[in-house]
Amino acid sequence: MRARDLAEPYPIIGLDDQALDAARLLAERRLPGVLVVDDAGLPKAVLPASQLVRLLVPGYVLEDPSLAAVIDEAHADRMCAALEGLRVRDCLPRDVPPPVTADADDTAVEVAALMAGSRTPLVAVLERRPAGTPRLCGAVTAANLLKHLLEAAR
Repeated sequence: MRARDLAEPYPIIGLDDQALDAARLLAERRLPGVLVVDDAGLPKAVLPASQLVRLLVPGYVLEDPSLAAVIDEAHADRMCAALEGLRVRDCLPRDVPPPVTADADDTAVEVAALMAGSRTPLVAVLERRPAGTPRLCGAVTAANLLKHLLEAAR
């Protein structure tokens, strides 16, 4: 089976989209991360839900987690306000690596090797076109790859 066959539509968000929209997408679909694309629709990064959560936590609590106990529920309920006005690009760590990508013709084993080598549960699948510009086909998740491999083992 080829990467194009394993690829499924996966939620994407643009670099200039609102961070709150990304947070809602992650929460509503219960995703561990969302694929961030550039203006051409090509993968630029993966924004993990944990990174957005990190932006919600005040810096002083990150420095001393014991201070989290002094934050009352009313303040905790307003933590997402920290994302207001931020764009997705503002939420990405400076050293965020590019997303792992596979060619549409790669085999399931090649995709598995990419996941294993990079320790990522998400591989974007790109189809090369004659004009030279790739097109995003979707993504292979670790769960979907495992499902395929388990079904093949029966």
